[in-house]
Amino acid sequence: MTVGFRIYPNPQQKASPDLVERYRKLPVANVSDSMSRMNAAGARLRPMHGSGVLAGPAITVKSRPGDNLMLHKALDMAEPGDVVVVDAGGDLTNALIGELMIAHAVRRGLGGVVINGAIRDAASVRAGKFPVFAAGITHRGPYKDGPGEINVQIAIDGMVINPGDLVLGDDDGLVCIPLADAEAIYAATKKKHDAETAQLEAIAAGRNDRSWVDEELKRRGVEYMG
Repeated sequence: MTVGFRIYPNPQQKASPDLVERYRKLPVANVSDSMSRMNAAGARLRPMHGSGVLAGPAITVKSRPGDNLMLHKALDMAEPGDVVVVDAGGDLTNALIGELMIAHAVRRGLGGVVINGAIRDAASVRAGKFPVFAAGITHRGPYKDGPGEINVQIAIDGMVINPGDLVLGDDDGLVCIPLADAEAIYAATKKKHDAETAQLEAIAAGRNDRSWVDEELKRRGVEYMG
Protein backbone atom coordinates (compact mmCIF):
# COMPACT_ATOMS: atom_id res chain seq x y z
CA MET A 1 0.00 0.00 0.00
CA THR A 2 1.35 3.41 -1.02
CA VAL A 3 -0.13 6.15 1.13
CA GLY A 4 -0.88 9.13 -1.10
CA PHE A 5 -1.26 7.04 -4.26
CA ARG A 6 -4.48 5.11 -3.67
CA ILE A 7 -7.74 4.72 -5.59
CA TYR A 8 -10.77 3.27 -3.83
CA PRO A 9 -13.94 2.06 -5.60
CA ASN A 10 -16.89 4.40 -6.02
CA PRO A 11 -19.21 4.36 -2.98
CA GLN A 12 -21.90 1.70 -3.01
CA GLN A 13 -24.10 3.91 -0.85
CA LYS A 14 -24.63 7.43 -2.11
CA ALA A 15 -27.29 10.12 -2.36
CA SER A 16 -30.10 8.84 -4.55
CA PRO A 17 -31.37 10.74 -7.63
CA ASP A 18 -34.66 11.41 -5.79
CA LEU A 19 -32.86 12.91 -2.79
CA VAL A 20 -30.64 15.01 -5.05
CA GLU A 21 -33.64 16.46 -6.90
CA ARG A 22 -35.46 17.28 -3.68
CA TYR A 23 -32.44 19.15 -2.34
CA ARG A 24 -31.93 20.93 -5.67
CA LYS A 25 -35.12 22.91 -4.96
CA LEU A 26 -33.88 24.21 -1.60
CA PRO A 27 -31.55 27.20 -0.97
CA VAL A 28 -28.10 26.41 0.40
CA ALA A 29 -28.63 29.08 3.07
CA ASN A 30 -31.65 27.22 4.45
CA VAL A 31 -29.74 23.93 4.45
CA SER A 32 -26.85 25.61 6.27
CA ASP A 33 -29.20 27.05 8.90
CA SER A 34 -30.75 23.62 9.40
CA MET A 35 -27.27 22.22 10.08
CA SER A 36 -26.67 24.85 12.81
CA ARG A 37 -24.40 26.82 10.43
CA MET A 38 -21.61 24.37 11.23
CA ASN A 39 -20.93 22.79 7.84
CA ALA A 40 -19.70 25.05 5.04
CA ALA A 41 -16.79 25.07 2.63
CA GLY A 42 -15.84 28.68 3.27
CA ALA A 43 -16.43 31.84 1.29
CA ARG A 44 -13.68 31.25 -1.28
CA LEU A 45 -15.47 28.51 -3.20
CA ARG A 46 -17.65 30.36 -5.70
CA PRO A 47 -19.74 29.32 -8.72
CA MET A 48 -17.72 29.87 -11.89
CA HIS A 49 -20.43 28.77 -14.36
CA GLY A 50 -23.16 30.93 -15.86
CA SER A 51 -26.12 29.73 -13.79
CA GLY A 52 -27.68 26.72 -12.17
CA VAL A 53 -27.55 24.65 -8.99
CA LEU A 54 -24.87 22.05 -8.29
CA ALA A 55 -26.29 18.93 -6.65
CA GLY A 56 -25.14 15.34 -6.55
CA PRO A 57 -23.31 12.60 -4.65
CA ALA A 58 -19.61 13.21 -4.08
CA ILE A 59 -16.71 11.42 -5.70
CA THR A 60 -13.78 12.75 -3.69
CA VAL A 61 -10.22 13.51 -4.74
CA LYS A 62 -7.29 14.51 -2.55
CA SER A 63 -4.62 16.04 -4.73
CA ARG A 64 -1.24 17.63 -4.39
CA PRO A 65 -1.63 21.37 -5.01
CA GLY A 66 -1.25 22.11 -8.72
CA ASP A 67 -1.54 18.48 -9.87
CA ASN A 68 -4.58 17.00 -11.64
CA LEU A 69 -3.56 13.40 -12.42
CA MET A 70 -6.09 11.94 -9.99
CA LEU A 71 -8.77 14.40 -11.11
CA HIS A 72 -8.43 13.00 -14.63
CA LYS A 73 -8.96 9.50 -13.28
CA ALA A 74 -11.90 10.56 -11.11
CA LEU A 75 -13.67 12.09 -14.13
CA ASP A 76 -13.38 8.70 -15.84
CA MET A 77 -14.60 6.83 -12.76
CA ALA A 78 -17.53 9.05 -11.83
CA GLU A 79 -21.03 7.99 -12.84
CA PRO A 80 -23.73 10.21 -14.38
CA GLY A 81 -24.97 12.72 -11.82
CA ASP A 82 -21.90 12.43 -9.59
CA VAL A 83 -20.06 15.55 -8.43
CA VAL A 84 -16.26 15.31 -8.40
CA VAL A 85 -14.96 17.20 -5.36
CA VAL A 86 -11.23 17.96 -5.26
CA ASP A 87 -9.27 19.10 -2.24
CA ALA A 88 -6.09 20.57 -3.67
CA GLY A 89 -5.25 22.61 -0.60
CA GLY A 90 -6.82 25.80 -1.95
CA ASP A 91 -3.64 26.68 -3.83
CA LEU A 92 -4.25 29.00 -6.81
CA THR A 93 -0.85 28.75 -8.51
CA ASN A 94 -1.95 26.21 -11.13
CA ALA A 95 -5.35 25.52 -12.64
CA LEU A 96 -6.56 21.96 -12.16
CA ILE A 97 -9.32 21.97 -14.77
CA GLY A 98 -10.30 23.87 -17.89
CA GLU A 99 -12.44 23.75 -20.99
CA LEU A 100 -11.29 20.37 -22.30
CA MET A 101 -11.74 18.46 -19.05
CA ILE A 102 -15.10 20.10 -18.42
CA ALA A 103 -16.25 19.11 -21.91
CA HIS A 104 -15.32 15.52 -21.00
CA ALA A 105 -17.31 15.77 -17.75
CA VAL A 106 -20.32 17.14 -19.60
CA ARG A 107 -20.12 14.35 -22.17
CA ARG A 108 -20.14 11.78 -19.37
CA GLY A 109 -23.21 13.35 -17.74
CA LEU A 110 -21.60 14.33 -14.46
CA GLY A 111 -23.41 16.59 -12.02
CA GLY A 112 -20.61 19.10 -11.54
CA VAL A 113 -17.09 19.72 -10.31
CA VAL A 114 -15.80 21.36 -7.11
CA ILE A 115 -12.16 22.47 -7.05
CA ASN A 116 -10.54 23.67 -3.85
CA GLY A 117 -8.01 25.32 -6.08
CA ALA A 118 -8.04 27.16 -9.41
CA ILE A 119 -9.59 26.70 -12.85
CA ARG A 120 -8.78 28.23 -16.23
CA ASP A 121 -10.68 28.94 -19.47
CA ALA A 122 -12.96 31.00 -17.27
CA ALA A 123 -14.88 32.64 -20.12
CA SER A 124 -15.88 29.25 -21.49
CA VAL A 125 -16.93 28.01 -18.05
CA ARG A 126 -18.90 31.20 -17.40
CA ALA A 127 -20.71 30.87 -20.73
CA GLY A 128 -21.92 27.37 -19.85
CA LYS A 129 -24.34 25.89 -17.34
CA PHE A 130 -22.26 22.93 -16.22
CA PRO A 131 -21.82 23.52 -12.46
CA VAL A 132 -18.24 24.40 -11.53
CA PHE A 133 -17.23 25.74 -8.11
CA ALA A 134 -13.66 26.82 -7.45
CA ALA A 135 -11.53 29.07 -5.28
CA GLY A 136 -9.99 31.09 -8.10
CA ILE A 137 -8.75 31.43 -11.67
CA THR A 138 -5.31 31.31 -13.26
CA HIS A 139 -3.97 30.71 -16.76
CA ARG A 140 -1.13 28.50 -15.54
CA GLY A 141 -1.71 24.84 -16.32
CA PRO A 142 -1.39 21.82 -14.00
CA TYR A 143 1.14 19.07 -13.47
CA LYS A 144 0.21 15.43 -13.95
CA ASP A 145 2.53 13.55 -11.62
CA GLY A 146 0.54 12.92 -8.45
CA PRO A 147 0.40 12.03 -5.69
CA GLY A 148 -3.30 11.89 -4.98
CA GLU A 149 -6.11 9.69 -3.73
CA ILE A 150 -9.66 9.00 -4.91
CA ASN A 151 -12.71 8.24 -2.78
CA VAL A 152 -11.14 9.06 0.56
CA GLN A 153 -12.45 11.40 3.23
CA ILE A 154 -11.48 15.01 2.52
CA ALA A 155 -12.06 18.34 4.25
CA ILE A 156 -12.37 21.82 2.77
CA ASP A 157 -12.12 24.66 5.31
CA GLY A 158 -13.33 22.25 7.98
CA MET A 159 -16.23 20.84 5.94
CA VAL A 160 -15.76 17.07 5.91
CA ILE A 161 -16.85 15.27 2.74
CA ASN A 162 -17.13 11.52 2.44
CA PRO A 163 -17.66 9.67 -0.84
CA GLY A 164 -21.41 9.43 -1.46
CA ASP A 165 -22.35 12.48 0.63
CA LEU A 166 -24.67 14.98 -1.04
CA VAL A 167 -22.97 18.16 -2.25
CA LEU A 168 -25.15 21.21 -2.89
CA GLY A 169 -24.09 24.58 -4.26
CA ASP A 170 -25.80 27.79 -5.40
CA ASP A 171 -24.91 31.49 -5.57
CA ASP A 172 -24.48 31.61 -1.78
CA GLY A 173 -21.83 28.90 -1.74
CA LEU A 174 -21.39 25.21 -1.10
CA VAL A 175 -22.51 22.79 1.59
CA CYS A 176 -22.08 19.06 2.15
CA ILE A 177 -24.94 17.03 3.62
CA PRO A 178 -23.76 13.79 5.30
CA LEU A 179 -25.61 10.90 3.73
CA ALA A 180 -26.62 9.41 7.09
CA ASP A 181 -28.37 12.65 8.12
CA ALA A 182 -29.71 13.71 4.72
CA GLU A 183 -33.38 12.86 5.25
CA ALA A 184 -33.57 14.55 8.66
CA ILE A 185 -31.80 17.65 7.36
CA TYR A 186 -34.10 17.74 4.35
CA ALA A 187 -37.21 17.69 6.57
CA ALA A 188 -35.86 20.53 8.74
CA THR A 189 -34.81 22.55 5.70
CA LYS A 190 -38.15 22.10 3.92
CA LYS A 191 -39.96 23.31 7.05
CA LYS A 192 -37.71 26.37 7.29
CA HIS A 193 -38.03 27.15 3.59
CA ASP A 194 -41.83 26.93 3.72
CA ALA A 195 -41.86 29.28 6.74
CA GLU A 196 -39.66 31.81 4.93
CA THR A 197 -41.85 31.62 1.84
CA ALA A 198 -44.88 32.42 4.00
CA GLN A 199 -42.98 35.32 5.59
CA LEU A 200 -42.14 36.77 2.19
CA GLU A 201 -45.82 36.65 1.30
CA ALA A 202 -46.65 38.44 4.56
CA ILE A 203 -44.05 41.15 3.83
CA ALA A 204 -45.50 41.71 0.38
CA ALA A 205 -48.99 41.99 1.88
CA GLY A 206 -47.85 44.44 4.57
CA ARG A 207 -48.73 42.15 7.48
CA ASN A 208 -45.29 41.00 8.63
CA ASP A 209 -45.03 40.90 12.43
CA ARG A 210 -41.95 42.82 13.63
CA SER A 211 -42.78 42.82 17.33
CA TRP A 212 -40.04 40.28 18.01
CA VAL A 213 -37.38 42.98 17.50
CA ASP A 214 -38.51 45.12 20.44
CA GLU A 215 -39.16 42.01 22.53
CA GLU A 216 -35.61 40.81 21.98
CA LEU A 217 -34.15 44.25 22.77
CA LYS A 218 -36.16 44.34 26.00
CA ARG A 219 -35.03 40.82 26.95
CA ARG A 220 -31.42 41.90 26.52
CA GLY A 221 -31.86 45.00 28.65
CA VAL A 222 -31.28 47.60 25.96
CA GLU A 223 -31.62 51.15 27.27
CA TYR A 224 -33.03 53.88 25.04
CA MET A 225 -31.11 57.16 25.45
CA GLY A 226 -32.13 60.79 24.89
